[in-house]
Amino acid sequence: MASDTPLGLADLATELDARLTEADARLDHEYPGDQGGRQPIHSVYVPADRVGPGFAAEWGAQALAALEEFAPGVADMARATGMDESAVADALPRVRDKLAREPIEDLRADFEDGYGAPGDEVEDRDAVAVARAFATDLAKGRATPYFGLRMKGMEAAGRHRGVRTLGLFLKTLLGEHGSLPDNLVITLPKITSVEQVEAMVWLCERFEEHLGLPSGRLRFELQIETPQSILLPDGTVAVARMIQAGQGRVSALHYGTYDYSAACGITAAYQSLAHPAADHAKSVMQVAAAGTGVWLSDGSSNILPLGTPEEVHAAWRLQAGLIRRSLERGFYQGWDLHPNQLPLRYLATYAFYREAFAPAAARLKAYLGQAGGNVMDEPATAQALAVVLARGLRCGALEEAEVVDACGIDAAGIETLATRRVGQEK
Repeated sequence: MASDTPLGLADLATELDARLTEADARLDHEYPGDQGGRQPIHSVYVPADRVGPGFAAEWGAQALAALEEFAPGVADMARATGMDESAVADALPRVRDKLAREPIEDLRADFEDGYGAPGDEVEDRDAVAVARAFATDLAKGRATPYFGLRMKGMEAAGRHRGVRTLGLFLKTLLGEHGSLPDNLVITLPKITSVEQVEAMVWLCERFEEHLGLPSGRLRFELQIETPQSILLPDGTVAVARMIQAGQGRVSALHYGTYDYSAACGITAAYQSLAHPAADHAKSVMQVAAAGTGVWLSDGSSNILPLGTPEEVHAAWRLQAGLIRRSLERGFYQGWDLHPNQLPLRYLATYAFYREAFAPAAARLKAYLGQAGGNVMDEPATAQALAVVLARGLRCGALEEAEVVDACGIDAAGIETLATRRVGQEK
């Protein structure tokens, strides 16, 4: 076939490859896509001086006791939360099993706002005690799927103490357990500059050298709770720069509800996960993290389910709505601060995935050519359908047998579809 250019089509394609080699490599490096694996559906933040061996089981027992006291039956829970009774009936047995078996998915010993500044001697002692508690639970096979600490941040007033606490914690855990477990999580709070993230990378490198750890072993989460972590003075998106500055070490972004709201001038009565200022910050976080493999987490509700039955039910109703809202907006993780919040964390989450299950499975089956249907989905939509099924399987809301029966593909196949890079298949 004649060409209207001096070069043939094959030559043009080859030159395009050469022109775009650097851009292709940058895309692969900066946007590796979903890394797969199980993202916890919540993080439990507890003052460090309260964390001891067997902590998760204690919270599970308290959560089950709250269920029995305030909503012992399906109808009771449906009335308490405003949730559909059939959805509650479907999910509640799974919730009870979860609270007895694995009540906390991600436990964070808090050395920051929830802990305070009790003095160096006390914080040294608590840093060592927390590491030993985690090591004990690891040895006894009862460690939570993820665990770690929230250190004091890189602000001038707390950075020396934060470095010391992290160092003591890592050294003790390494000594007691013999290695650093893969599910160890470090949270960096109060970030106000890209340079602080760069400093955290440098600090991790120094600790790896000092403790004899492989390069890149230490990763950390960024807690987004200041306006400076959303927008830089020149108008650019700070959190996107921070992910890049992390050099592959940033594992998640957590929204800090109340610090961020206060910094934006929102009065306490209106500070909420559902405030427009919160939605803006989280939308920026979501776009910045898209395609990077960095997880997203929403924050917490500070209205705890405590007091009279009416007060507990009102707090549960609020929590159920906020969790559902976050899930619908693509934030699959949140914070819990009290054991009485655990029943609704799992109930609302399980109900969400079980509601999504049947239509997602049917559409995915049709996409895979095994059934007819009147919706023609694109590869990206098929991936989104697989993601909701994969997340439901990972957290225990769905069972593999029912997923296989509904869409004709096993859990491994679901994971492959959920984590593939759509549009970039070779």
